[in-house]
Amino acid sequence: MLYHAMCVTYHRLLPYPLMRTPFQMTSILLGYVFFSLYAGPRLMAHRKPYHLKTAMIVYNFSMVFLNAFLVYEFLMSGWGTTFTWRCDLCDYTSSPQALRVMAWWFYFSKFIELLDTLFFVLRKKHSQITFLHVFHHSFMPFTWWWGMTIAPGGMSSFHAMVNACVHVIMYTYYGLSAAGPRFQKYLWWKKYMTAIQLIQFVLISLHVSQYYFMEKCDFQVPMFIHLIWMYGTFFFVLFSNFWIQAYIKGKRLPTATKEANSLSKRLGLY
Repeated sequence: MLYHAMCVTYHRLLPYPLMRTPFQMTSILLGYVFFSLYAGPRLMAHRKPYHLKTAMIVYNFSMVFLNAFLVYEFLMSGWGTTFTWRCDLCDYTSSPQALRVMAWWFYFSKFIELLDTLFFVLRKKHSQITFLHVFHHSFMPFTWWWGMTIAPGGMSSFHAMVNACVHVIMYTYYGLSAAGPRFQKYLWWKKYMTAIQLIQFVLISLHVSQYYFMEKCDFQVPMFIHLIWMYGTFFFVLFSNFWIQAYIKGKRLPTATKEANSLSKRLGLY
């Protein structure tokens, strides 16, 4: 039954780019890792960093609009209409709601976000290209290909909606920041950036944690619930530790904000 449903879903996705086989997606991500960690830094080794102010402003605000569109699509295709926000099952049907392209657009947006790293390379910000940054940027599109094929929609898509909401805020901040000093007065809320990240991971982990306490939930692919829980919990622990060290033990409130924003960029969570 599940195998048949997955076959139906796979054939529905065939017309979409980067969905025919996992090899296309995997090849791009392997190339991304190679460029980020080896080819890119070597290419820029004897070159001056590029000044990409205009490109970064356009890119960041384009991502704001794209993620706002994704939030709208997630809400209209279930989360704001028919979902219970508890045990919502995968939808393997060909209903108009199931066929809304929000899942593919979210998946595709993760490839666009690889440009985050390209900007780091071209600006010679190599210290920000950490293992966690590269891991996060390659992990998301890889898992989402399988998620769209095996477990489309339902409760496993909640983290994507939350992630898109956070990205609207993050890309707005970085777009204004890239615009120059005259916009700094509009960035008074930057001290809340780390808190927003923490709230994101709390919401993601709490939502999927319901699965473990429900008397009955017939979600078709429990493996994805486990992966999402581990993802949310891992990054929550990471950011919580930073919050404690910077804001509580260190009491470095004036500088902690700057470091928090730097950490957010390094992890690729904006």
